[in-house]
Amino acid sequence: MRFAADNRAAFSRVDFNYYPGIFLSVPPSVAAALAEFFNVHVRRRFDARRMLQMHCRLSMVTLPPQDLHPTQCLCHRDQPLLDAGHSIQACILYLFRDANLGGTSFYEPARSEEEIRRLSIDAQQLAPAEFFSTYAMEPRYLGESNQWFTHVGRVPAKWNRSIFFDGYTLHSGDIPQPQRLSADPLTGRLTFNGFFTSRRHLR
Repeated sequence: MRFAADNRAAFSRVDFNYYPGIFLSVPPSVAAALAEFFNVHVRRRFDARRMLQMHCRLSMVTLPPQDLHPTQCLCHRDQPLLDAGHSIQACILYLFRDANLGGTSFYEPARSEEEIRRLSIDAQQLAPAEFFSTYAMEPRYLGESNQWFTHVGRVPAKWNRSIFFDGYTLHSGDIPQPQRLSADPLTGRLTFNGFFTSRRHLR
């Protein structure tokens, strides 16, 4: 947390995916420690025979609901186009003390895979106004069930709590009070996020 505060000016807007906020790269020693922890303590709990790639970063959700892109109003899977021989795991370490900033929610599709695929494509390709009109939605963070996704679980945020999960599971940041969001690492929704691509076990 102190590293984030000391480097607050180095946070950048996320431009490589639809994360609704800003990020900061971490020192190589931190990334190496996370990779070692995953290999020693976590990998065996998933369909992960050998880790092939890992990346991690500090992140803060900062966007107000009215500025959200359609994709940011949906839950998602990490790297949904992985081939069948690989799996992806994700971790989130909550580095904020205000639990009202929200944890992480998990979902299952409430429509067919084809309908969900079409929704995802339209969220990326349609202009925001057209998407929200077409699907009778409004820009807001997803936090409960709707006509497209069924909310199946929630992990509340807690200072220094870390969770690991299958990145292919539909998930979303749980942001119940977006008015509390901040770009200040000392008061904002600061998390440490990791992503691990692994070979699946032989069948």
